[in-house]
Amino acid sequence: MDFKQQVVDALHQAIGDQLTPAEISNLVETPKTNAMGDYAFPTFALAKVFRKAPKMIATDLVAQIDATPFEKVEVVGGYVNFFLDKISFANSILTTIAADPAHYGEQTLGTGNVPIDMSSPNIAKPMSMGHLRSTVIGNALANILKKTGYSPIKINHLGDWGTQFGKLIVAYRKWGSEADVKKDPIHYLVQYYVQFHEEAEKHPELDDEARQVFKQLEDGDQEVYKLWSWFREESLKEFNRIYAELGIEFDSYKGEAFYNDKMDAVTDELEAKGLLKESQGAEIVDLSKYDLNPALIRKSDGATLYMTRDLAAAIYRHDNYNFVQSLYVVGNEQREHFQQLKAVLKEMGDDWADNIHHIPFGLITSGGKKLSTRKGNIILLEQVLKDAVGLAKAQIAEKHPDLANADQVAHEVGVGAVIFHDLKNERLDNFDFNLEEVVRFEGETGPYVQYTNARANSILKKSSQDPAAEVALTDPAAWPVLKALADYPAVIARALKAYEPSVIAKYALKLAKAFNQYYANVKVLVDDAELPARLAMVQAVSTVLTDALHLLGVGAPAEM
Repeated sequence: MDFKQQVVDALHQAIGDQLTPAEISNLVETPKTNAMGDYAFPTFALAKVFRKAPKMIATDLVAQIDATPFEKVEVVGGYVNFFLDKISFANSILTTIAADPAHYGEQTLGTGNVPIDMSSPNIAKPMSMGHLRSTVIGNALANILKKTGYSPIKINHLGDWGTQFGKLIVAYRKWGSEADVKKDPIHYLVQYYVQFHEEAEKHPELDDEARQVFKQLEDGDQEVYKLWSWFREESLKEFNRIYAELGIEFDSYKGEAFYNDKMDAVTDELEAKGLLKESQGAEIVDLSKYDLNPALIRKSDGATLYMTRDLAAAIYRHDNYNFVQSLYVVGNEQREHFQQLKAVLKEMGDDWADNIHHIPFGLITSGGKKLSTRKGNIILLEQVLKDAVGLAKAQIAEKHPDLANADQVAHEVGVGAVIFHDLKNERLDNFDFNLEEVVRFEGETGPYVQYTNARANSILKKSSQDPAAEVALTDPAAWPVLKALADYPAVIARALKAYEPSVIAKYALKLAKAFNQYYANVKVLVDDAELPARLAMVQAVSTVLTDALHLLGVGAPAEM
């Protein structure tokens, strides 16, 4: 039952044609406290129409509204406050969830393919905490898109091309050892990369050498290509081990190198359409009409850039996936790049560029400092996950020493804690990472939500009765929990609209808090007439918390 629509219908009958149902729906608010009702309608917008004070309008409306479907309807200042019939509300929500728990919250808000460019680490470098955000935000968005009718396509656009590989190959040739790379590939490759930047500050000519080597790579030099291919292969082994820890899979690993033979078609089209202009020996597309800096397409030495490859990738994805949206989960610092990308495509006549969306996010810092491979300031993601699992295991051993599958639960809790902590922060916010705060069973953490779900499962396990959603639940203490359960489909819709997984994470915390407050004040397992209904609510809480955690890419162990 759509209870908000019930309110809108009652108001429309009383107001008449002065406002449409859609206009009324947009005005209806949710009060901050239950004492003010469940929905409130402000009458200020009608003051000019009826030429009356808002409070008088509210009084007149209450006199005309059929209050039969509601517990009560009352005037508070210029508002009409609606109190829902709690028994019918409880019955409706609990029976809806119980009838099809696996699909509660599913809705068709759109259809079609949505490629998501996400994670995209650079080969020959370890995955650091700096890669976490794109990876988990992209994965959560894919889950939310699937829940709402779309077909997400997760693309790991590997950073496996570009001048940095010229730098790495120069560094390997000067200071590298094949034996060392075979022994511990990522460790030594990063060491070479950092050393290159240190030496280049004293010897700037190294940068010219690196650019020349990358040009050789683009031109297909066999020796250079063999080194690059080896570095890529070793890197993928490392990445896939960490993705397995996170429980994240991809539909495509087509990185920047895949588009190397597709860039000429882009530059040819730009040239044919008269869009390429020369500037200081380089070739650009003028974007001044968009109030943007020029898009650099080809450098003076003929080498291509990120923009060229991203144009080729965007066109390839459009042609192969026929997408309805194309998402790029990439840091906020790349905002102008994606504005330029869309503008160049528009100049090329590709209006489908309007369906490309950059999903920016803020930084993870450590001790207030930005993470940087170049400066050697790296926090390895694999080590963070390992440490998080260790912290979770220690707490589980203390709380539940005889837990049968403690290692598996510790993994779900530890890794889930890191993912949840990232996703509870709004995308664009920067945040400082402190592992001990993240893996706590109390406070606004993933383990707190997981523990609440495990508690709900424990209650169900202890009961000798079965849940029965159709039994009337009259307990007023259950009201905040029931309202939170009813909100879930709308929460998913909001998360999709804003491309904001934190909406789901914050909702999971709100539902967990409401349930724990209920549990602290009500004895659930009292053998009375309403026990089956209380159990149905407990089961509904577990269903929704499990699903919300799943959307975030976090496990929901039944015991902790």
